[in-house]
Amino acid sequence: MLGYKQIKVMDKPTCSYVSADGQRCKESDLGTGFCFWHDRTIDKSGMELAERLENFASAGGLLQGIVLKRANLSNVNLVRSGSNSGYDMRNADLYRADMRGAHLFNINLEGASLMKARLNDANLHCANLHDTNLLGVKLSGARLDNIKIGSHVQQEAIAVSADKNKERDKATDHYEQSEEIYRNLRKAAESDGLFNLAGHCAHRELTMRRKQFPKLSKERIVSKFVDLFCGYGERPMNVVTFSIMLIMFCAVLFFLFGVQSSTGMIQLSFDNSLSENVGNFFSTIYFSVVTFTTLGYGDIQPVGISRLVATVEAFVGSFALALYVVVFVKKTTR
Repeated sequence: MLGYKQIKVMDKPTCSYVSADGQRCKESDLGTGFCFWHDRTIDKSGMELAERLENFASAGGLLQGIVLKRANLSNVNLVRSGSNSGYDMRNADLYRADMRGAHLFNINLEGASLMKARLNDANLHCANLHDTNLLGVKLSGARLDNIKIGSHVQQEAIAVSADKNKERDKATDHYEQSEEIYRNLRKAAESDGLFNLAGHCAHRELTMRRKQFPKLSKERIVSKFVDLFCGYGERPMNVVTFSIMLIMFCAVLFFLFGVQSSTGMIQLSFDNSLSENVGNFFSTIYFSVVTFTTLGYGDIQPVGISRLVATVEAFVGSFALALYVVVFVKKTTR
């Protein structure tokens, strides 16, 4: 009886990359511990990898964390047909990658680096760009409708953290980078006709510029006031809210200091009944509105300290109304 020599077949080693959510790459190890896609030591500059990447993605390859720095991915199609979710490319490194004309509908690029990548004329509709490095990315002609950038960009989060740790130079540098990113997104959104996104980015752009000024400096205080008052011209409801608060505040002052009508003084008095005081307060609200809007019917007149209050309210009111018109027209005529 012949004996058969058993030959032990060693499993071919696989890539050691493990994603943040625990998925392990099943591609072959090239000898560096990583596969072609996850190996940072391979220079992919100029490599035409669009078709190869499409095949890798459609075959179920792990796209998270792939390294495609400077690769040529022009016109790559990474649209996941027949699925409610797009391809997952979280934490991918696409530094300076050429992705002109790429189809990236619904793609997840959270935490990825698109720094200085060329995405001209690319379709980024519904893409998740939360915490993505967008510094220097080229977006001319790109479709950005319904992109998700979150409440902040990556550099802004770093700047806030540095500010808390009193690393002022680092914070200022990253606030400046954040301003550049928001400006780039604003211009691309305006070009694409996405004015809500453009307005959001314009507000964040000016907020980042404000935070580069030293704390308690005149420039930063004035900028903060403008933000609170009208959201840098992007939030007309801020003007409305401020106006209502000013009207009510002045009405209380008129109620305390008194105003004169043809029937006598309108003022808080403990000798009056509750209903009389309530009626007087509503009369001062009426007078405050008339003063704020500078209508000046003349049926009620300020006296004493109320004259100073009325003067200030009329001045601020005329300014606020003019500003509201400007901000409202700016928002509606985009």
